[in-house]
Parts: sequence; C-alpha cells; structure tokens
Amino acid sequence: MKFLDEAKVYIRSGDGGNGCVSFRREKFIEFGGPNGGDGGKGGDVIAQAVDGLNTLIDYRYQQHFTAANGRAGMGKDRHGANGADAVLKVPVGTQIYDEDGATLLADLTEVGQSAVLARGGNGGFGNAHFKSSTNRAPRHANPGQPGVELTIRLRLKLIADAGIIGLPNAGKSTFLAAVSAAKPKIADYPFTTLHPQLGVVDVDGREFVLADIPGLIEGAHEGVGLGDRFLGHVERCRVLLHLIDGTGEDAGAAYKTVRAELKAYGQGLAEKPEIVALNKADALTPKQIEQQTAGLQRAAKHTPFSISAVSGQGVDEVLRALLQIIDRARRDTSEQPAADAAWQP
Repeated sequence: MKFLDEAKVYIRSGDGGNGCVSFRREKFIEFGGPNGGDGGKGGDVIAQAVDGLNTLIDYRYQQHFTAANGRAGMGKDRHGANGADAVLKVPVGTQIYDEDGATLLADLTEVGQSAVLARGGNGGFGNAHFKSSTNRAPRHANPGQPGVELTIRLRLKLIADAGIIGLPNAGKSTFLAAVSAAKPKIADYPFTTLHPQLGVVDVDGREFVLADIPGLIEGAHEGVGLGDRFLGHVERCRVLLHLIDGTGEDAGAAYKTVRAELKAYGQGLAEKPEIVALNKADALTPKQIEQQTAGLQRAAKHTPFSISAVSGQGVDEVLRALLQIIDRARRDTSEQPAADAAWQP
C-alpha cells in the first residue's frame, strides 16, 4: 500500500429540512388546527480514528464528502427524518487543519476518538410550532438552515515511542529490520527509505513502537533531498535514536548536520531525549572505532554507543536505554493528569 501522510478534502454538512404548513382535516372536526411537522436536522461530517489504518491513501481517490440533507416535515405532525452523517475514517495520529494549514481543528490520538468537523443545519419549525392562544391558525413555517462547507487538510503523524534519525545510509532500515518484524527496503545507496516505517520491538519481554524516518541531509529544512516533511512523524516520539555511520569520514560532523536540521525544523525536536549510537562497528577496526567515538563524543557531549545492526553488537544495550527513557516518559504522562485533578483553585 502506498504511503500518504497529507491530504486535502472538501466537506459539506447536510441542510436542514423545511418545516411544513398543514392543517388537520377530519370529518366532523370543523377547526382541526395546524399539524405541520418540523424538518429533520442535516447530517454532520465527523472524523473518526480507527484501528487498522496507517496511511491517508483513501483520500487520494475521494476528496469530497457530503452528509445527507434532513427531510422536510409533513402533515399530521410528522417530523422529517434527520440526514445521515458522513464519517471520515482516519488513522490514529491524524491532525485536521483548516484550509490555511495553520488552524488546528482536531487531533485524533486514540482509537475511537472522533470530532465533528461540520455540523448539519437545523430543521425548520412546522406551523404547529407557532400555534398559540392568539394565533390559532398560523400559516407559515421556517425553512431548514443550510449546512456548512469547508476545505480541510489532513496530516498524519505516526504514533511511535521512539524514532530513528540520521543521515542517509546510516543503517536505520537495517537496524529496524534487525530488532523488529518490519521489512523496510535496504540497499547500498542513499534514500532507500522514501516514507516512514514502523516496527514493534520486543526487549526483555517488553514492547515499544519504533519508527524509521527517511534520511536527512544538510539543507533538508529548505527542501534539499527529501526535505524535512517526514520529521512530523517523530514529533510524538518520546525519544530519538540518532544513528551515525561509523564508516563515514567524520562522525562528529555527521551528528552536527542532523542536529542542525532538527533545530531548524523546530517543534521541540531538538529538545527531545536522544540516544546516540555509532553504527556499522563490524566494518571498523578497533582504532577506527576509537577515533570515530572520540569525535562523536565531542560533538554530542556524551558517550555514544558502539553498535552493529548486522552482527547485533551493542543492539540490546541501545534498546534497553531507549526503553528506560520511554518508561520514564510514560510515568510522567500518567502522573500529570492525576496531579491536575488533585489541584484545586
């Protein structure tokens, strides 16, 4: 299935049904009075996060969604039926923006979570609604209110516990394939990963979700290479795994290049907890590992891991370090609502 993380969609809620002007007509009842029913409410346009979806590809082939109109009221006090809702099923992690791309309308982060994007118009009152002691035979009814139409933008941000970042060919896809059942494309040329990949990692009987993000290069925030459009998928990650190609010329320079792009992108990525690992140690001599580790340590300001995704060297230690940070973040998240509930103004 092709990966699509952005879509532009036109939506329109249903119009309300018109009220009815009607009078009771029965034998031997001379003054039956008004009995026109109200119109039905127009259908809403609703976005709902569902399980089993991980792309917005469905919205490449259908961009218009319209809810049904409410039915008109009828005589004998019969109210019109409400219009059916139009439901947009989206993956968990989808954000919905107004057409300007800046106004956030909804952020669906849990399965089953939903948001009403456009409310249907109310149905008009029938003439029975206007009956009073001074107006025994009203001869007017209200029309239904029109629905709402707007254009929205859908943006998918995959929900993962940890995200792998690094320059192209740093071994990100190889690492993901080694620690999970994911099968990303792996090759010896840059940009083999063209869209994010997810994998479930099992370490010491515990599981967490790991995301592989397409490689960044210098100038990515200006659109160079694949740009930084996929960095939105690591905004929700609790920790970043920064992989450095140990066979490159300067591990420290490679680290600084990616960090500069994270800072230029913003959204708090540069402040996220980070695990740094020198990859492809199996292809290096002990002296080369020592030199690259020293340069990387000066750039990162802390001691990096030395690993090999191919041979498995040091991989478990990195996974345990990631899980430790993820557990800490989960605890902080679970404690925050409790603290807010306990606080009294």
